[in-house]
Amino acid sequence: MKVLITRPRAQSAEFGTALQQSGFEPVYFPVIEIHPVDDFSELDKALSEIERYAWLVFTSVNAVDVVFDRIAIVGTKHASPLLGHVKIAAVGPKTAETLRKYGIAPQFVPDEFVGEAILPGLGDLRGKWVLLPRAEIARQALPEAIVLAGGVAHEIIVYQTLPAEVDAEGLAALKAGVDWITFTSPSTVQNFAQITRQNGLDPLNLPGNPKIACIGPITENAAREEGFDVAVLAQEYTTEGLLEVIREWRQCVEGT
Repeated sequence: MKVLITRPRAQSAEFGTALQQSGFEPVYFPVIEIHPVDDFSELDKALSEIERYAWLVFTSVNAVDVVFDRIAIVGTKHASPLLGHVKIAAVGPKTAETLRKYGIAPQFVPDEFVGEAILPGLGDLRGKWVLLPRAEIARQALPEAIVLAGGVAHEIIVYQTLPAEVDAEGLAALKAGVDWITFTSPSTVQNFAQITRQNGLDPLNLPGNPKIACIGPITENAAREEGFDVAVLAQEYTTEGLLEVIREWRQCVEGT
């Protein structure tokens, strides 16, 4: 079975290897690219005044990488002393794992891997500031919840999610027919639909009639809004969870 991966190329290798090890054929067709912002002045100011914040909340691996790359560039070799003045929370195991690679152990990681699920773990937020380094198109559920709880949500845009250039090999495979298409964020859904249409394909009527697998309910909602019929939804909102539900579907069909 051919499984199309729509996430950025730099983040696809581990998922592709896991698919291969499970007997699937990964097809790489990145539809988004992650680009740090050009102007880091707001982030630099926030980092220099980190003690004013009660929490620093990371909602994605991308935000972690961009912030810690910036910390290295501005001259702080080790992040631990700088961020020792603030509690850190991470949405999802991958985000938490990436933080640990930089020597930071998050104080809180919610069981559900969506931004607003993190709120109960932040405690009493009345009058407290929460720093949110985020994507340009990030959902507003978390900052709105922080404000409702009496806190101050300081959002700083640190990266942009942009449409990727078309991968010719992936497009050829898509035109020949794949078995599965995996979506890992609303932006992968939206850009996939846009890119396929721009290249003469109907995203809702593709060769091979591929099934749709989504990483979580937010992505699933975006897919359904775009008109896709979602076949499976990962119970754990990770690529490992995606792989597991695709494997379960195969086992059910094959009767093994």
